[in-house]
Amino acid sequence: MTFDVTIRVLNEEITLARQVGVLRQFLHTHFPIPGQWRIVIADNGSTDRTLAIARDLQAQFPEVAVVNVPEKGVGLALKTSWGQSEADIVGYMDLDLATDLTHFLEAYRAIAEEDYDLVYGTRLHPKSQVIGRTLKREIASRGFNWILKLYLGVHFSDGMCGFKFLKRSVYPKLYELGAQNNGWFFSTELLTTAEWLGLRLYELPVKWTDDTTSSRVEIWPLAKRYLKGMRELQKIKK
Repeated sequence: MTFDVTIRVLNEEITLARQVGVLRQFLHTHFPIPGQWRIVIADNGSTDRTLAIARDLQAQFPEVAVVNVPEKGVGLALKTSWGQSEADIVGYMDLDLATDLTHFLEAYRAIAEEDYDLVYGTRLHPKSQVIGRTLKREIASRGFNWILKLYLGVHFSDGMCGFKFLKRSVYPKLYELGAQNNGWFFSTELLTTAEWLGLRLYELPVKWTDDTTSSRVEIWPLAKRYLKGMRELQKIKK
């Protein structure tokens, strides 16, 4: 099966080439068939040299593609990338590669060989290994997921982990049911709508190394946006 790995970036000129190089080498090693995969860099309104560097990488490597999404929003960047994809599997991971890359092999097998519809990484499973995460972020994550289960009645363990892959064929169904948020909450909407549809979800405990030095996420403003997103999804459920 073919697959696209989308990486959404915003002002990442310092690390972009290095991290894409790490991912590219990993995929070349494990998936050597030409044309089986692409790394899609979704530039999300960068004001530094990120987009120029991304285009240089695209010119240099045929398996690297660039999508320019000037309006900011993680969900918008992913929807734009996936909407242009022709791969069998689409998904995303963070540029910092916080999730150990070996987990991608598990995710691919779950979809390509075991016929799961969607694979999501979880940092909250007893078998997960989380390194370097602050107590504040840990409490916030667990609190959000507890509210999510209580409010929407879902059962997945981690709606916020930046590591998800799915069959491209199911994405339109998820979008139609409500996975349309332009921001971070889109990641949670994917799981919520997939569960409502009764799709086969694969929970993947991950080794996660939190890069607190590069994180730009402000917890409380983000929490407010998530609560708003939950209210919108609740209306759909009713």
